[in-house]
Amino acid sequence: MTEVTLRPHAYVLAVHDLPASAAYLIDVLGFTVDWVNGADWCTVVRGEVRLMMGRCPEALSPADLGDHSYFGFFATNDVDALYAEFSARGAIIRAAPASKPWGWREMVVATPEGHRMMFAQRV
Repeated sequence: MTEVTLRPHAYVLAVHDLPASAAYLIDVLGFTVDWVNGADWCTVVRGEVRLMMGRCPEALSPADLGDHSYFGFFATNDVDALYAEFSARGAIIRAAPASKPWGWREMVVATPEGHRMMFAQRV
C-alpha cells in the first residue's frame, strides 16, 4: 500500500480589502503576484511560501482573534536580515527577532487587517 503524503501548498486568508492586503504583502513583505481571479482572489508568493487571499468583507476581523490570528510559521536562514528588510519598508512588526529557549530566533509580523505570522531561524 502506498503511503498518502501531504505537503504545504498555500495558506488561505480571508481579507476584507483585497487590493490593500495584496499591496502590503507585495510592497512591504516582498511577495510577488502568482495569479489573480477578478476582484475576489489573489495569490502571492515569496520563496516557497504561497498566500491565497479571498475577498470576504463580512468575515470576522483577524485583529479580533488575538493569539488565534496566527496563520503561519515560516523558517528563514536569516531572520535579522528579514527584520531589517521589513522594517525599512514599514512592516507591522509585533515582536522583533529574539532567541527563544526552544532553539528558534523568532519575529512576529502582522498584516494591516491583523493576520499574524512568525518568521524564524533555527539557532
